[in-house]
Amino acid sequence: MSTIKWGILATGGIAATFTEDLKLLPDAEVVAVGSRSVESARAFADRHGIARAHGSWAELAADPDVDIVYVANTQNAHYDAVLTCLSAGKAVLCEKAFTLNRAQAAKLVDFARERRLFLMEAMWMRCLPAIRKIVELVEAGAIGPIQAVHADFGISVDVGPDHRLRDPALGGGALLDLGVYPISFAYLMLGDPARVQSWARLTPEGVDENTGMLFGYDSGAVALLSCGITTDGPVTASVSGPLGRIELPGAFFCTDTFTLRRRDAEPEVFHIPREGNGLLHEAVEAMRCLREGLLESPLVPWQATLDVMGVMDEVRGQTGVRFPGE
Repeated sequence: MSTIKWGILATGGIAATFTEDLKLLPDAEVVAVGSRSVESARAFADRHGIARAHGSWAELAADPDVDIVYVANTQNAHYDAVLTCLSAGKAVLCEKAFTLNRAQAAKLVDFARERRLFLMEAMWMRCLPAIRKIVELVEAGAIGPIQAVHADFGISVDVGPDHRLRDPALGGGALLDLGVYPISFAYLMLGDPARVQSWARLTPEGVDENTGMLFGYDSGAVALLSCGITTDGPVTASVSGPLGRIELPGAFFCTDTFTLRRRDAEPEVFHIPREGNGLLHEAVEAMRCLREGLLESPLVPWQATLDVMGVMDEVRGQTGVRFPGE
């Protein structure tokens, strides 16, 4: 597969950003876009120089030139979109949050396994060079066994009740949109927690707008995490052990810089640039896996996606957030 041909499912902002990043890869080509509206697909195709525009997900999935589909619609629609693509025999890279809940995610993973098709959550944070370097340092014992993880993703947005972030039918709330990053970061450092405690303030529509989480691990480590759509948070993260800590600055989820602070040593600042908007690194990983015949990425394995979705199910259960149909 000298050139891997992509289809883009959906025409929103993240789809546009991903498409622009793909243009930076000489071995990638966007050949088609699909939307529920042919008019929307055609406008997106014209804007980004894409040859074909399809007026349905099924038409995009059936396109014989497409090797892999990037699913970028709202998270309430991820399950149906991914299933449509897998059923047509297409590999899939699906935006986070992967689905609305773990049960949906498990069905997609099982289907991909049965059909021998590549499937990956687009958790781009795990693919970034700086984050991979942090994992390398931690695994090498730079700060000793991890004792604590702190991470926040709070932003203050002024949106009305008709906005997708406040709509339960669209998987709204802070947790699935923003909290998935702190949770995924804690999971990357410590794995699946043994215990989850959480609190949230809900909107009148019934989704979380300010959420705090405390995870406990069998090792004795803890993770203190927060997310919100009404909070001007620091959006920072840190991981600490007995020998020191690693600090990630604002926008930790897409950082290219971090500081290693070890006891009795001068701070070390690492600057490891990401390319493009940063989304191309997950595309590179997906294409590598396709070429090697892998069904899942070792950087974003299926079990990690399932475990994180399970943790978010637990948080929603404790805070009283339910989505239609659950």
